[in-house]
Amino acid sequence: MTEIRLYVVQRVTALLMVPFILLHVAVIFHAISEKLTADQILSRTGGSITWGLFYAAFVLLASVHGAIGIRTVIREWTPLDNAVADILAIAMCMILIILGMRAVAAVVFS
Repeated sequence: MTEIRLYVVQRVTALLMVPFILLHVAVIFHAISEKLTADQILSRTGGSITWGLFYAAFVLLASVHGAIGIRTVIREWTPLDNAVADILAIAMCMILIILGMRAVAAVVFS
């Protein structure tokens, strides 16, 4: 993918993450204000397809966004060439997706 496309994809993922971040923070504030325990939170999210889809989309957006940022840092701060930076960024994206989806599954299917 060209540099300009990666730039656009990163900016679009940032834009798309804004409502996810706002809702996520609102849920955190609600849980804190209600003094919910982890067990109470998991009892509310367990089996919820809606929360599963919400957080799965959030994980995908954040993984792509973060991997592009990591690629940029690798290119700017190391002597590695583009091909190596691309491979490392793709690997990081896959790791983030796997770990994020495992967390989503643990919350939804608990």
